[in-house]
Amino acid sequence: MDPTLTLPPHLVEQARAFTDGAKEPATPRAASTVVLLRDGDGKPGGLESYMLRRHVGMQFAAGMSVFPGGGVDDKDSELDPALWAGPSPQEWAQRMDCTPDEAKELVCAAVRETFEESGVLLAGTADAVVADTTGDDWERDRAALEAHQLAFSDFLAARGLVLRSDLLSVLGGWLTPVFEPKRYLTWFFVAALPDGQVTRDVSTETDQVAWLTVRDAIRQADEQQMLLLPPTYATLCDLYDATTPAEALAHVGDIPFEMITPTFNPETNRLESNDRIVQLGIRVGEAVHGS
Repeated sequence: MDPTLTLPPHLVEQARAFTDGAKEPATPRAASTVVLLRDGDGKPGGLESYMLRRHVGMQFAAGMSVFPGGGVDDKDSELDPALWAGPSPQEWAQRMDCTPDEAKELVCAAVRETFEESGVLLAGTADAVVADTTGDDWERDRAALEAHQLAFSDFLAARGLVLRSDLLSVLGGWLTPVFEPKRYLTWFFVAALPDGQVTRDVSTETDQVAWLTVRDAIRQADEQQMLLLPPTYATLCDLYDATTPAEALAHVGDIPFEMITPTFNPETNRLESNDRIVQLGIRVGEAVHGS
């Protein structure tokens, strides 16, 4: 598999309707997703990433294995600046090619959604990170956040915590193709699993979770044992050469930011991305299957 995709017949017809101008695309919703990483075997492709398989009944990406994440919530914009530590929204905006307000919402959504979907919290104090979120009180708060009964800002304030934006690095973004009925403008972040914290199978939108090496996830996708969307596959390829989480975060920060929009080619019936992504997929695919 490369980070493009030959569309099935029913999607080809749908894509052509938008190419011909017969239909108007849906407005995309801003979203964040986070690649949680932990140490693996110390070799290229050996880093482990946390992945969730979405229920087959979901309206978007049904049956696909994805990273934790989701759409920006209205309350994400309400985060008190006093509850933020690390690079400022202004600094994030420069990297993310968006406004400071948008950067604030997206980083907040990244941290909130990671907690909601994995139980991992990228927060703490100015000099320490939360080390354990497995207690019943943490689970009550996590469930309340997921049910939109609790604002993330109120959650942090009640616990005397601050969002730690320094624990994240942003890789780039992907815009869902125009022919999809639900579309997202998604920023992809990377974070290391904090010391002492553990992931938990808590998301109501998934039926299976697993820590997989980058190498195995790519191999399983290529062998059609696991379904990955092109952005997920491409992100794994971008992380292939890193051998530690710290190396991955530094590498991600060095990649020029780009918002990628896969386009439909009516001559080949394929989704096409840019040349960097295609060549990356070819190189990593050869490394995975040659190992």
